Order: sequence, then C-alpha cells, then structure tokens
Amino acid sequence: MNKHCLNIKLLLIIIIFAVNSSIGKTYYVAPNGSDSNDGTKSNPFKTIAFATGKVAAGDSILLAPGTYSINSTINITKSGTVDSKIYLLVSENGRALLDCSSLPFSSSNRGINLKANYWYMKGLDIKGAGDNGMNISGSNNVIEFCTFYENQDTGLQLGGGASNNRIINCDSYFNADPSNGNADGFAPKLDVGTDNYFYGCRAWQNSDDGWDGYLRPSDNVNTIIENCWSFMNGYLKNRSASSGNGNGFKMGGGDNSNKDSLRNNVTIKNSLCFDNRVKGYDQNNNYGSMILLNCTAFRNGSLNFAIPGKIRATSEVTVKNCISYISTGVNLISKTVQTTNSWNLPISVTDKDFLSIDTTGVRGPRKKDGSLPDLKFLRPSKNSQFIDKGTDVGIAYKGSAPDLGAYEYDEFFTSVIKDESPTSFILEQNYPNPFNPNTVISYKLQAANHVTLKVYDVIGREVATLVDEFKQPGIYSSQFSILNLPAGRKGFQLSSSVYFYRLTAGNPSSGSGRGFVQTRKMLLLK
Repeated sequence: MNKHCLNIKLLLIIIIFAVNSSIGKTYYVAPNGSDSNDGTKSNPFKTIAFATGKVAAGDSILLAPGTYSINSTINITKSGTVDSKIYLLVSENGRALLDCSSLPFSSSNRGINLKANYWYMKGLDIKGAGDNGMNISGSNNVIEFCTFYENQDTGLQLGGGASNNRIINCDSYFNADPSNGNADGFAPKLDVGTDNYFYGCRAWQNSDDGWDGYLRPSDNVNTIIENCWSFMNGYLKNRSASSGNGNGFKMGGGDNSNKDSLRNNVTIKNSLCFDNRVKGYDQNNNYGSMILLNCTAFRNGSLNFAIPGKIRATSEVTVKNCISYISTGVNLISKTVQTTNSWNLPISVTDKDFLSIDTTGVRGPRKKDGSLPDLKFLRPSKNSQFIDKGTDVGIAYKGSAPDLGAYEYDEFFTSVIKDESPTSFILEQNYPNPFNPNTVISYKLQAANHVTLKVYDVIGREVATLVDEFKQPGIYSSQFSILNLPAGRKGFQLSSSVYFYRLTAGNPSSGSGRGFVQTRKMLLLK
C-alpha cells in the first residue's frame, strides 16, 4: 500500500471515528426510582416506558439490575440511526427481569412492541406477557443475551416488515398460549421482512414450534439461522404434550388459499435439533429455498429432516454435511442437492460417534459473554466416522475436509472437558473464521502469568481488549463480537476486512523463557 492510499485510509478511519464518537445522553432507570425524577444516576426514572419516550438517536437507557413490574405494553417508536443507535442495557452486566405477569391474555398485551429502528438491547428477561414477550416490526435492531419465557404467545416474534434484525445469544422457552397450540420460541413470520438473522439462540418446550417461519402475506423473504439449538418443542413446561405442531425448525409455508405459493428462503447452519415432539427440520409447505449446512438432528418424534413437498422452479433445496440419528429418518424432495450427509455415506451412526448423547446441561446457564455452554452433547468423538467426511460449503473447518454435523472435532475442546493441563503456550486459530458477527479465540497457558488478548485492525489500531488480567495455567476461550465493542466505540461499525489478535503472556522480552507472544489473523465478512 503506497503512502497516499494509506493517508486516505487513515483519514477515512478518523472520519468514521468522529461520526461515531458522539455520545448522547444516558437515562437511568431503577425499580425504586420515580418518573418525576430527572433520570440521572442519582435520581433514576422508575419505568422503562417513560425512559423510552425520552430518548433520541445516540442516547442510552441504563437499567439497574432487578425486577420491573410491567403493567402495560412498552411501545417503542423512536428510532436511532445507523451511526447513532439507541441502547437499552443493564448496568454491571446484570439482568433486568421485566415481569409482565399482570397482563391478561390478549393480542394487545405484549411485553415490548419494538416499532423503531437501530436499537440495541441486552440483558433483558421478559416473562409472562399476555401475548409476545417482544414483537419487532422495526428494522436494523440488535437483541442480544435476552430471554423470553412463560409468555402467552411466541417469545420473540418479528413481523410488520421487520428486516435486517440480529437476534444474538437469546433463549425462548416455556411459552404457551391458553390453547397450548400456538406459541413458538422465535417467529419471523406472517408479514415479516427480509434478512433477519439468528445466532447462538435456544428454543425449548414451546407449545408450538421452536422456530416458525410461515407467511401471510409476505413472500420471498430471507431468514438465516446459525449455531442455534431447538429442542423439546411441542411439550409444555411440565413436559406433557401440547396441542401444537411440535417441530424444531418450521421453515415456512402459508395457509388457506396461499399455502402452496409463499417463499421463506431459509438458511440453517451449524445447528442442533433434537427431542422435538414431531419433526426436526420441517418444510411446512414452504415454496422457498431451504439450505441446511452442517446441521445435526437427533431423536425427533417422526422425521429428523422433512422437506418432501413442492417448491418453486426458481427455489432450491440443499442439504450438505448433515447428521440424522435415531428417528424414522429423512424425507427429502427428489430435486434436493444433497451430498456427504450421514445417510448418503456408507456410515451407520452409533452412540460412539459422539462424545455424549446425554442432554444434561442443554438448558444450562450461558457463559458470561452470553454464548452457548460448552457441552459434550452431540460433538464428534476422537474416532468418529464424521471426521473429514464432508464437503466444503464455505464454513470454516479444521482438518483435511469438513466434519459432518454441527461441530468440528476439536482436540482442544476435548482437553477442556477432560480438564487436562496444557504443556505449552498456544494461541489457537479463531473459530469460526471467516466470521460474522461472533468468533471464539481459545488459548492455553503453561504457567501463571499476566495475560493480554487484544484485537487490532490492519493498520495496527487497537479495536478491543478481550483479556487483561493475571491467569493461572489452564485452557481458556474468549468471544469477540462486532456487536459488543467497548463502550467508547458504541455505534462504530467494523467493515469486512482482515483483523489481527495478539496474545501476550508475561514479558516476552525479559529473557526468562516464561514470556510468550503470538499473533494470528482473522477475517470478518459481512
């Protein structure tokens, strides 16, 4: 890169930082506050609804951890912008329970109606609403590390043209309507817009489906689901069967006069679907494209993979690198492009192919950063038949070829669960790579040291500090998310590019032989 180009790039970066560094107001809310206060830290508001009526683009609402009694729907109508989002967060990385249990069953009694654009919400638990826990009809919002449970309709539903929303590391469970048949975990459905994205989410024991994408009247929309778990849907909290459909991922379809025409183009990657009462991955009359890559289906009631019906001539069905185990199996339309799945290979899947088929922990607490818990469940064992048997589909892999199923065999992970002590300092390649929006960086420490793990852009500018503390010998991992940059960089948008991450342990220049430094690169693709 010549000096002129570098100067232009530096100027552009400075401009971006200037645009995104403007800090708006922060309004504080606490259960013991008052809406007659001024919303400062020492005099917080009492209700979230009052605070949302005060904000403008670039402002933040900071909730004190605790329980908030919600007596009417929180309607959010003020929007941020691409450069100045509005933030609804919980202080001290805590949790705020929005208890909506006083709201009776009614389609007008949702917990939160997000009708606006460019909001970022994190740390909310929404319980007991008379309809959806949250309903999103706005666009370009990020909902991270939130839970939706025991609501009387779908936990989180997107409709009304909602587009380009990101639902990251969220849980939705025990949602059940009075008829025990219509409440889903997550639902990009009906009149939803396009390009909504789910990452690292779990849906379980919802009375209808884990994910439901059926449309009326929207058509030809795109939905992406990655690294998500859907299980035991079609059962109630007490584990009795519901009257709902009971599918894990219901990918689309319509009903009545349009049941054979509407297209929800669904892509599902690296996801688990197990123990649902009826089907795992279900077409449900969807006439759109359905692409399933590196997915695992286990012990669903009737079919693990069910895409038997018609699709549009312009649509496609692709199923690659997937695993089906313990059910009546797979039913795919003849035009399905399917390669290197467990049923296409001379493989007879057995329990020994997995580290475990024990579901203990699948409902367990998430990591501090909100990512899914590390479990042995359905991960390939050291001698699994799935290793290096897949086809390259553009998802990062570790061996000579991709493994089958939702997980790559990972010797590093195996050593973690066996609690083995590392014998050297090692900085692992981030996974997945390329990534968007999240990636995990793992490392091993041979000896106790002060450790830093930092991320830099291509010109050496620090983007984030992930670790800066003294650590004992052991095996660790940290998540880097472009959606959760440090507070001083709120609204800053990382572009598709190469980034570098560097691990420093001790003082590498001391000559003691106990210092370590290593740098690796990773690729962000938007």
